[in-house]
Amino acid sequence: MDVERLKRVQEDCAKKVIQRDDFEKLEFVGGIDLTFESAKENPTRAWASLVVVRLTDLRAVYQKVVEGMVDFPYVPTFLAFRELPLMLKLYEEAELKPDVFFIDGQGVAHPRGCGIASHFGVETNSVSVGVAKTRLFGYYKELEGKRESYSYLTHKGAVVGAAVRTKDYSEPVFVSVGHRISLKTAIELVLKTSLYRVPEPTRLAHNLLQKVRRL
Repeated sequence: MDVERLKRVQEDCAKKVIQRDDFEKLEFVGGIDLTFESAKENPTRAWASLVVVRLTDLRAVYQKVVEGMVDFPYVPTFLAFRELPLMLKLYEEAELKPDVFFIDGQGVAHPRGCGIASHFGVETNSVSVGVAKTRLFGYYKELEGKRESYSYLTHKGAVVGAAVRTKDYSEPVFVSVGHRISLKTAIELVLKTSLYRVPEPTRLAHNLLQKVRRL
């Protein structure tokens, strides 16, 4: 694994990220999640899921699961090289492409400015948002306990994302621009689609994978 080459790929990707609203409509929001047969073995069998919800009522209108082999090891900050190929297969086979994709991972809140949500957005030219359950990059001030409170993630004075409280007194999720959207709109969308801590598109995508794993 040529780490320096992979870093350059991420740095080149970061230069292509558009951090402003670059879309005509937002009617459908899709969530993408992945799971692996073995988190430690390599290669391993893996599944990727997409669930698309209608923004007006958060009802699921489409779902898709694909299966494949993953042969890139788990290396922190290089998640895209492990998960992106299967995500791209899912994107190509999906009959319904949502107006925006929520990715379970980071966008520009990444040491080289291109986490998996940005990588996916740039590769597919899609509107994408990183919605992570844990912080990878940047620092934030403590949030108020109520839903809708948020605090910007910053690094060396630059805003790279936000910690967002989607449910009263629950742990925040970490929202960052993937591609072709502003952070302000990304935060608003995450709050609008959250009934629980994790937004419905990615929560339902995760639940779908759990059902597939049990089959």
